[in-house]
Amino acid sequence: MPLSPDSSAPPPRPAVLVTGGATRIGAAIVRRFAAAGWHTVIHYRSSATAAEALAAQLPSAETIGFDLADDDAALAAITELAARTPGWRCLVNSASVFDYDPVTALDPATNRAAMQINALAPARLAQAFIALTAKSGALRSVINVTDMKIENTNPDFFSYTMSKHALAATIGMLAKGNFDGDVRAYGLAPGAVLASHDQREEETEISHRMNLLARKTGPEEIADAALFLASGALANGQSLFIDSGQHLMDQPRDVIWLAREQQA
Repeated sequence: MPLSPDSSAPPPRPAVLVTGGATRIGAAIVRRFAAAGWHTVIHYRSSATAAEALAAQLPSAETIGFDLADDDAALAAITELAARTPGWRCLVNSASVFDYDPVTALDPATNRAAMQINALAPARLAQAFIALTAKSGALRSVINVTDMKIENTNPDFFSYTMSKHALAATIGMLAKGNFDGDVRAYGLAPGAVLASHDQREEETEISHRMNLLARKTGPEEIADAALFLASGALANGQSLFIDSGQHLMDQPRDVIWLAREQQA
């Protein structure tokens, strides 16, 4: 006769997929979830070596490669992931492109890439994650990493900022999506955290302190906030700004240029 399931077997670790999880803020988020006992799925596009090296350092981790520029391929990859990962509880949409175009001259190619990778693909991944894990009976969270620029706008990185506004708009809609009641949709909005664009690391000592607290916000603070959101303790649809108050300011340009003007 067939054996009955072993009711004494421990439940699977909760699992999180972090897009762009091989490097930068994404890697900090992966490490934080791993330290809290989660199984981490580290997404990469071209950073396979970094992803594998990070996974090798963690107690329970794997890597998954796909290009967010092809969201159909991305959906196929996470469909397969859901089928073999019963404990999948959280999706962190962290991957993004950050290319420059100015408010006076939107670059169509830059805009299309930003809207695809920073907004369209994360929205489709969120919808698929919610659908694929619907029968789990567990609390699930989608965390969309936006940017403090959704509150403190400036004319630099025009297409990037547009795409992050689009991503931010999905959070409230997902929160009110009439799912099964066990889904949370959150936003996580960092300020200036790591050197970016053409910035030198030493420049961050000035630019990253251009906030209300005059301090540098660390990637570990973003990671701590992501883990907190995954607990579902915050009301559905809310966003956390982890930026030392930068989003409460009114800055006329990106801090990269404000810092350079100050040094000139």
